[in-house]
Amino acid sequence: MSVERYPVVVVGAGPTGITAATLLGQYGVDVLVLDRWNGVYPQPRAVHLDDEVYRIVARLGLAEEFAGISRPAQGLRLVDRETRTLAEFRRDPASSAHGFPQANMFDQPEFEQLLRTGLARYDTVRLRENSAVTVVVHERDCARVAFTDHLTGERHFVRAGYVLGCDGANSVVRSSIGSRMQDLGFEQRWLVVDIATDADLHQWEGVHQVCDPVRAATYMRIGGNRYRWEFRLRPGESAADFQDLGALRPLIAPWTRQVPDTDLELVRVTDYTFKAQVADRWRDRRVFLLGDAAHLTPPFVGQGMGAGLRDAANLAWKLTGVLDGTLPDSCLNTYEQERKPHAHHMIRLATTIGWAMTEGGRVGNVVRRRLAPLAGRVPGVAAKITDSTTPALRRSEFVHRPAPAWGLAGNLCPNPILDGDGRRLDDSTPARFLLVTTIEPSAGQRYEIERRGAVVVPAPPNSDLGRWLADGYATAAIVRPDRTVMQAGRSLAAIYTGIPAFRSRT
Repeated sequence: MSVERYPVVVVGAGPTGITAATLLGQYGVDVLVLDRWNGVYPQPRAVHLDDEVYRIVARLGLAEEFAGISRPAQGLRLVDRETRTLAEFRRDPASSAHGFPQANMFDQPEFEQLLRTGLARYDTVRLRENSAVTVVVHERDCARVAFTDHLTGERHFVRAGYVLGCDGANSVVRSSIGSRMQDLGFEQRWLVVDIATDADLHQWEGVHQVCDPVRAATYMRIGGNRYRWEFRLRPGESAADFQDLGALRPLIAPWTRQVPDTDLELVRVTDYTFKAQVADRWRDRRVFLLGDAAHLTPPFVGQGMGAGLRDAANLAWKLTGVLDGTLPDSCLNTYEQERKPHAHHMIRLATTIGWAMTEGGRVGNVVRRRLAPLAGRVPGVAAKITDSTTPALRRSEFVHRPAPAWGLAGNLCPNPILDGDGRRLDDSTPARFLLVTTIEPSAGQRYEIERRGAVVVPAPPNSDLGRWLADGYATAAIVRPDRTVMQAGRSLAAIYTGIPAFRSRT
């Protein structure tokens, strides 16, 4: 029996898997995506992406489409159990340094449909649905993926140069490589309620966080007529206790008091256990874990789905370089080196905020009521709470950070407008290495930079990029295909020879 072979097999067609497959497809890599479901999973789950992740969505060619289904959030309001405001942290919905709003609310099924529509543009990528992967095993020069066709019951095999396990919290791929989830000590049960209505709820257009140890809650508007509530469940409670609007009314009344039941459509009621976990190993030879297969983040900072898209953006260009022979296989070790500490930091941040907003009993409640208004009036604290910037990546083969670590390396390069047509950096440059510089390279330097497949981006001192370099005490920076700064310094001559060869087409 002949067995198909692909350079990359992606297991799971959720946001992480489709993003990885699309980025690989943009580089011309042949990819097979296997998914157990038929079509997009219809229930809403994730509802938030920040501007850094929006930038990845734009790289998929879907910025305008995503803008059409998303809604910039105005910030965060902390309220007590009577929904009286304790503190308000407003966020400017205008574009950030990355070119997009810092907080964006959306309906996940709509977003996933967008991603699949974008994936269809690439003829090197094949999506096979109704295909449940059962095991992944290593062979001498490949990984063999076994899957069952749900429609026929037939068992199939495919060989892959590399396998990306994007198959969620109950990952078969993770089990296949013997990786285990490590518990980071946070677990809470919450009720999740999605409601659609054309009625105006007359609420502040930001996230409302109810700081109450008895019934912590979150409210947010996620679309033109879609709303999400999350309520912490008490011992003995479950979603079965809240299956109709009558049972939900005591919970949602502070926001819907003036709206009759006939104007509210209950889309979904379910319970989730919010966990904080990280897989102990993200790679075994030719197999990688991405998204929820590698990490689970409580929702308090809205980074769960975004972390998976960050994984895909980090790995796709490295994998492409290895497949086309311009990068060594050893460079793939940097995926876990860079992404695992970053994901761990964001999970810890989420758990810290979750504990601060929901725990502590009566004492914690008193502390929150006294400190929250003060935090809202301190400019530095308020700015920190609304800032969507995430930490720099750790040092690796592709992040040259000095010790002690400071400066631009490991951080994202901004995405400013470069010309009069309104085109930003990402729109104007291919997904290869960039040399952003205030100094004009010599003919010999330019030849060597371009021979390695990189692109020179001039950064005049009075431009946004020039000021960014100056703020980082640099005159030149090597920027990776995922737009993370690899290295920055004050001497173009000292850093340009560090640009890796990467000539993959985009």
